[in-house]
Amino acid sequence: MPGLETSLVARRCLTFATGLVECLCFAGAVFGWASLVFVLKQEGYFSSLCVNATGVNSTQVLDCSRQDEQFSLVFTIASFMNNFLTLPNGFLFDRFGTTAARLFGIFLYTTGTLMVAFSTPVLPSLLFPALSLLAVGGILFLMTNMQVGNLFGSRRSTIITLYNGAFDSSSALFLVIKLLYESGVSLRASFLFLSACSGVHLLRTFFLLPRNFIPYPLPDRYTYGLLLTPLWPLTSVRLTCSKSETVSSEVAANGNAQTAIEEAPLNKDVPVKQVKSFRECLLSRFFAWHLLWLSVMQLRHYLFIGTLNPMLQRLTAGESSLVSQYTNAFAITQLCGVLCAPWNGLIMDRHKGKPRPAGESEQEADLRASVLSLFLTALQCLLFSVCASTPYLPLQYLTFILQVLNRSFLYGGNAAFISVAFPSCHFGKLYGFILALSAVFSLLQYPCFALVKGPLNGDPLYVNVGLTLLTLLAFIHPLSIYLHCRRVSSQRAKSKAISASSQSL
Repeated sequence: MPGLETSLVARRCLTFATGLVECLCFAGAVFGWASLVFVLKQEGYFSSLCVNATGVNSTQVLDCSRQDEQFSLVFTIASFMNNFLTLPNGFLFDRFGTTAARLFGIFLYTTGTLMVAFSTPVLPSLLFPALSLLAVGGILFLMTNMQVGNLFGSRRSTIITLYNGAFDSSSALFLVIKLLYESGVSLRASFLFLSACSGVHLLRTFFLLPRNFIPYPLPDRYTYGLLLTPLWPLTSVRLTCSKSETVSSEVAANGNAQTAIEEAPLNKDVPVKQVKSFRECLLSRFFAWHLLWLSVMQLRHYLFIGTLNPMLQRLTAGESSLVSQYTNAFAITQLCGVLCAPWNGLIMDRHKGKPRPAGESEQEADLRASVLSLFLTALQCLLFSVCASTPYLPLQYLTFILQVLNRSFLYGGNAAFISVAFPSCHFGKLYGFILALSAVFSLLQYPCFALVKGPLNGDPLYVNVGLTLLTLLAFIHPLSIYLHCRRVSSQRAKSKAISASSQSL
């Protein structure tokens, strides 16, 4: 049925394109915080915390360190909630499916935009819940869109990393709001428009995404969307993430068994491969080193974003035009995240379609391909941290480039690695759990900021050096995966040698 096949391809392409726009324009807006802070300062948010102080040569200067501290606290809480609440959101997604998770995310995101719209310099405390709701709603957009990679088989990791890159690039949304503000468009009008865009998110939810999940591997002629049921037969499907059982095609057609088909063989005579339980995944060495890999680099990025405005104020001696220029440059580079991220996916997918060594499973090949991705991400973070630690203003242009490149690799690589290293039925829970644990670690950014503002008298050099040394721990993860792959390959070679020897006898 060529007409049906054409319709399915068109629907999948439309789903991919609209999901990319959604992630690019909305999902990670909170990470463009530096641009929004510039606007909020112009509006006078937390300005009552600025006090007159005596500077050099007994001159009177305005000390706004407490104002900067409040803005840093808003971002710290929002970035923490962005990651920590991914854990319950992951359970929500795995348990109730795409539609329920997206409706919840749209509600949070819309509430957050309305709170910013109706906040005022007299009521700046609304920023605390507003930015947190924007962050949590945005990560739900990303989480529910990443499964679109399942529609594209051999390019699965590339699609996942591309969506994560779009998530990073969406931080430029606040730059657009800043430029509109400088052109005369009020902050309230911009955020009311974002609230109105929720109608588009609702249309995608019902017409271009499944009610439950997109399975992987993808069955033939699989379709989804409002009033559509799967067009593929589901007789005798075996569950892989719980006890084995038979699921009837009638139940599957009602949409209650879509979670059962992921990674499931369609022939009941094929033995079901035992997969790790959720608990076993959490206690595995892969999970522990991956958590460390993500946490140390994420802390470095969060502290950089949260303190960018004060850093620029210090390096430019408070010259507003220069601060605005560098803030714009930072936000513009964030747009490149969507261009950088797919390269990481291509690195992870480069072995697809190539013949594998005899006896090597696809998961082993995926793990082997991830070593280079994990190593390059850690190396990028080290270079970015060194540049960020250097108090030379023009060098910050290079810092911005390395930051967006590394951040695109970091979050895209995180999702892609979880998808290949662990059973797909645990993806939402593991993705949420690892982000939640890394969020607890990222809370160290606020003590670091307080340390710089207090005992270090505004000089972040020692904190930056310490964080640079901390990023060296990220190299343990790719080394661990490399040694694991080499050990498995060696064991397989020994088994083949023993088998050949026994046959010759």
